[in-house]
Amino acid sequence: MAQYVKTNSVLPITNTGSGDTKINTDAFAPGIVKEFTYNGKLYGVPANFATLSLYYNKTLFKNAGIANPPTTVAEMKQDAKKLTTGGKYGIALADNNTIQMWPILQWLEGGDIVNSKNCSVLQTTEGQKSLTDWTNLVVKDKVSPVGLTGAEADSLFSAGKAAMEMNGPWAAPGYKSAGVDFGIVKIPTGVDGKSATLGSVAPLSISAKTKHPKEAQEFLAFWTGKTTQKKFSLQTGFPPVRTDLVDDAELKANQTVAVFQSQTADSRMYLPQVPSATKVDSDAYVPLIGNITRGKSLASETATAAKTINSLTGCQQ
Repeated sequence: MAQYVKTNSVLPITNTGSGDTKINTDAFAPGIVKEFTYNGKLYGVPANFATLSLYYNKTLFKNAGIANPPTTVAEMKQDAKKLTTGGKYGIALADNNTIQMWPILQWLEGGDIVNSKNCSVLQTTEGQKSLTDWTNLVVKDKVSPVGLTGAEADSLFSAGKAAMEMNGPWAAPGYKSAGVDFGIVKIPTGVDGKSATLGSVAPLSISAKTKHPKEAQEFLAFWTGKTTQKKFSLQTGFPPVRTDLVDDAELKANQTVAVFQSQTADSRMYLPQVPSATKVDSDAYVPLIGNITRGKSLASETATAAKTINSLTGCQQ
């Protein structure tokens, strides 16, 4: 989005306000308006919005003698370890070519990637601590294969070879087709007693070359309106982009929608408004997770990642 704005490829969106013919930005999920705002102007609205939830294999849980899915990150770690047996993995953790899963684990453990000044906090005591337990579970306890892509993690869960996976609503139809007896629950609460999950959003913007800017804004109001969002959500399993549909009876009755929608308030964007975020991900964070899960020094690798991040973001300590 930032690149489109810098190259004057998109138009600012001004048809905001309340009512059916306006874009109700106040009703959008947390962080979305900020993510699409540059220099005080809005340049995008959500085409869709999704949170990640915890999928679990009911059969594998039953076989392991675990009655219920985890509700805390401590239980999640214990379950992942107990479920790793007989050629099965406790959890499928993808770390490349995927929507990010590891930041959720960090948030649950009290850590993060950058601070408000876009400076790395991976190398801090809290940052390293937030990666320690899960790194050890992968390296020492083999709770997940190393180096999984998103597609590989999905395939592992679909084949009944992984007991848990953090994923979005798009995964549910495939798991059903594969015949997996699964459940979906909120991401467990973290060390602070609060849940946190990743919010994923794709933008809709208006081309600067359009001959119909007024009609484009009318469409964006239609697309993000209550009626359209409810219909889209019921047909796809995605939560609506709006928070004012949380009490809708039909949406609450849809199990998939209800779980993902219930986490909207707990969702956080990945590297929001961070300069060069794409390269921070590809050049620093993905290599970091890949290296530490292969047994390399956590202290050394977080220090290296921090140096790369700060050079990319222009961090001023």
